[in-house]
Amino acid sequence: MKKYNIEKSEAEWKEQLGEDRYRILRQKGTEAPHSGEYNLHFDEGEYKCAACNTKLFESDSKFESGCGWPSFDEAIEGSIEYVQDKTFGMIRTEILCANCGSHLGHVFDDGPTDTGQRYCVNSASINFNK
Repeated sequence: MKKYNIEKSEAEWKEQLGEDRYRILRQKGTEAPHSGEYNLHFDEGEYKCAACNTKLFESDSKFESGCGWPSFDEAIEGSIEYVQDKTFGMIRTEILCANCGSHLGHVFDDGPTDTGQRYCVNSASINFNK
């Protein structure tokens, strides 16, 4: 199992995050589309990991994809770990916080900007700072 800069027991994560965030960040869950607080949020600032506060995305990389989850076309260099995900009969690229290993969502090669990327992130996985 990979070691991260921030390591906690599952009980510690659950106490820190609460039930909903724990299910998404630590058990690789997802929130319902169009339900997250950052889906249609476009204020200027930065998005950080909800588990460890690592800076993941800048607001200028966020765009409206119509998919129902916050979408970004670029991550802060070194902030994301990429893992092949073969669940649900699909092959996707899961994105994890490189600092604590928490599940953020998935990245796809169908973004509309020059990067061609669409980081599809659960609102519960991130916090926003102006």
